[in-house]
Amino acid sequence: MQNPVFIPGPTNIPEALRRACDMPTIDHRSPLFGQILHPARTGVRRVLKSDSAEIFLFPSTGTGGWETALSNTLSPGDGVLVARNGMFSARWIDMCERHGLEMTIIETPWGEGIPADRFEEALTADTGHRIKAVLATHNETATGVRSDIAAVRRAMDAAGHPAMLFVDGVSSIASMDFRFDEWGVDVAVTGSQKGFMLPPGLAILGFSQRALEARATATLPRTFFDTRDMERGYAANGYPYTPAVGLMNGLNIACDMLLSEGLEAVFARHHRIAEGVRAAVAAWGLKLCAVRPELQSDTVSAIRTPEGFDANRIVAHAAEAYGVAFGTGLGAVAGKVFRIGHLGSLTDVMALSGIATAEMVMADLGLPVTLGSGTAAAQEVYRATRATALKDAA
Repeated sequence: MQNPVFIPGPTNIPEALRRACDMPTIDHRSPLFGQILHPARTGVRRVLKSDSAEIFLFPSTGTGGWETALSNTLSPGDGVLVARNGMFSARWIDMCERHGLEMTIIETPWGEGIPADRFEEALTADTGHRIKAVLATHNETATGVRSDIAAVRRAMDAAGHPAMLFVDGVSSIASMDFRFDEWGVDVAVTGSQKGFMLPPGLAILGFSQRALEARATATLPRTFFDTRDMERGYAANGYPYTPAVGLMNGLNIACDMLLSEGLEAVFARHHRIAEGVRAAVAAWGLKLCAVRPELQSDTVSAIRTPEGFDANRIVAHAAEAYGVAFGTGLGAVAGKVFRIGHLGSLTDVMALSGIATAEMVMADLGLPVTLGSGTAAAQEVYRATRATALKDAA
């Protein structure tokens, strides 16, 4: 029997989505393909809370989505503003540098969110508008930190700067509230293996009209990730090369599942589960990597272990002794945190099994954790939340 995974992606796959991906081969140049492609794109647009975003689906991952965003809108030497506050923002910076872009990097402690005020200062100082794009990691998966994208947009507007806003929503979109239109996002990037509850293999992007127009002057090289080729294929119910048809069929069904549950209900479920995990962490006497409550992610918790204790031992022992997967620490917090992913196909009861396993593992390894303490704390959160929901329903 397979236990649920508690890594921040790939996430658990519902049986309905496994079946949707497991489909017979079709001719992807036949009209049948369009009946899978276009509903999936429409569903993603609705999940992004957009009326007009152009949706692109590439056979890739979130990293390929980042490259798609950069290569279709920018030219060598263009300026980019970004905060380095975790592993994934650091990886985006590395990609920008490899593409010959000129970086303005706001160094930010890991555990903090994007400093919108410092973004405003940098943009206000850029009177020549050398900066063409602002990159923002909505949910830093390595640290369990959520940044305020609306605040980043307000900072850009306050500076009166015309830069585009690119958002890494890989571990937030379809799990946490994301408002493409309201926040003035120009490119949003995510992947199939997180909130959409599918296997890895699709880079999922939303482009604004401004981002589409930027392609006319962008000179970074692109072939596989050229959205113009993709757009021409879509217009003919086709694709510029062989598509991942099964994953697209799964994405179509995944969007139906999310929208049927209701996006606000999806976000509330993730918040409720996360609150239970946070209550457990407090009961264990441990702290999160996120330095303030408003920064705490609803999709992944990075939990600091006592000084001198190698957090990787927790991940290794959980896998070996109990067959349960937790996430390791990455980059600057490697060995200092372990991560509990709580996104995608997950319920309160499933989360309790992960919390109980973490308790057993820490007790096995000699950490001063009382068995049942975190589980009980999470149970109180879930019971109280359920009681409130039932009262409201009545």
